[in-house]
Amino acid sequence: MSIYDHFRPEEQPFVDQVLEWRKLVLDQYRVKVTDFLDPREQQIVKSLLGTNDEVRFEIWQGYKGIERSRAFLYPIYYVPQEEDFEIVCLEADYPSKFVTIHHSDVLGSLMSLGLKRKKFGDILMDDSKFQLILASEIADYVRLNFNSVGKTSVSTNVISPEKLVGKDEEWATTTSTVSSLRLDVVLSEIFRLSRTKVVPYITNKKVKLNWKIVDQPSSSLEEGDHLSVRGMGRAKLISVDGKSKKGKWKISYGSKNSK
Repeated sequence: MSIYDHFRPEEQPFVDQVLEWRKLVLDQYRVKVTDFLDPREQQIVKSLLGTNDEVRFEIWQGYKGIERSRAFLYPIYYVPQEEDFEIVCLEADYPSKFVTIHHSDVLGSLMSLGLKRKKFGDILMDDSKFQLILASEIADYVRLNFNSVGKTSVSTNVISPEKLVGKDEEWATTTSTVSSLRLDVVLSEIFRLSRTKVVPYITNKKVKLNWKIVDQPSSSLEEGDHLSVRGMGRAKLISVDGKSKKGKWKISYGSKNSK
């Protein structure tokens, strides 16, 4: 059995990337800090390196509810330190009494600076401020150029990870049955929509599977998959518990509605 048999075809390039990182650390006895990885990519790193005795890794866990994070690969003799992750945290203030800023607004403003999504992590929001987790190599550039979100002026300051406003995930958990594990079938069940209404969300690239856009309604889901539908919410397939006597798949899923 090939190592690729454990992963989806579209994940193979990232599998190759992780194996290259492993080879670099092993052959050159050097450390490697990755860009920000989504949770599925982190799981792939764990799957490929978790039982390796020659190359070790850690994933930065700076706050509760963290999603995107950097991994640090190192030889067995190395003792990793917090600074090895090369992460800078910024907090942005804005006139919250007069304007409301959403997560999508901040993301759009950051991307408009020409930044690659993999160079910054989660965007953390609360009622009066938002926080950014950045790769250190772009931190100075962001501090110099990120001074507005839309028409609203913002100012940023460096903060310690201890001041990040992470939160525990809260999912509404449901058990149900579905006729198949196709993407359109499962989304129809989770969001209580007909498949006819679900399919356009998928084909118009408004659906993400494991943080990557997917446009095939027939895509097959697996236990542990994360889903999001733009404007509707997020979900995860917690478990697939075999088939019922009527031949339907028994599933458990968690969901969150968009606010």
